[in-house]
Amino acid sequence: MTKFEELLGASPERLVNIFYAEGSAGGRRDERLARTARRLGLNRAQLICALGFNPAIGELADILSALGFADYEELARKRNEIFMADIYNRLAINDVLAIYATVRNDEAMVDVMQYLLRQRLENVEKRIEATVNSVIIERYKKEMRAIYNDGIARIDFAEARLNRTESGFRALVNEVNIITEAKIIPVGDIFFRNTVLPQEKRKLIVKGLIPDDLIRSRLADRSISEQERRMLEEFVRPAR
Repeated sequence: MTKFEELLGASPERLVNIFYAEGSAGGRRDERLARTARRLGLNRAQLICALGFNPAIGELADILSALGFADYEELARKRNEIFMADIYNRLAINDVLAIYATVRNDEAMVDVMQYLLRQRLENVEKRIEATVNSVIIERYKKEMRAIYNDGIARIDFAEARLNRTESGFRALVNEVNIITEAKIIPVGDIFFRNTVLPQEKRKLIVKGLIPDDLIRSRLADRSISEQERRMLEEFVRPAR
């Protein structure tokens, strides 16, 4: 277990033990955070996010005060700012995955995540478009899988992703398959959407998730694209 994970999942009692010495330390907030982060072998962003996403921290006003925060809301605002803006720089991918694994059992925090994810993923995707950095792409894929597999993504999040007409990033992470595996939206519903690309639907068919009658029913829709029609016809079995 890393120090980040330890702090993120620490009990109230453990947090008090970790930060006991900070009560007598003075200085500006940035100085307090830098000093504490160094002592724990973390950077300031890791310290703020590990503490900020720990479900117990809201009840420990003395620790917040010792680190220079007026209250939990002030810490949460700084935590959110860092989490949305950082692209696997100050927060490593394993830190991000640990956050999802921690908050998935907290309904209130999962609610907050619905807002944070939109801005965070937009920033990551913009960086990928600008740099085509393979390392960032692989970390992005891991993060997207965790968002669905850990139950962080709710139906509105998945709907918004499926409704995107520019679905290059969705295809990049095989997101349609991940959504169906997570059972967020029924596969039949996804199959009949015009915003889901033919190549995405092909993968669902190849996996055996789409029965023949649904393929035929989709083919009967005259409004589908020629590309999709050709793809579907490859899978139509002769009627007996």
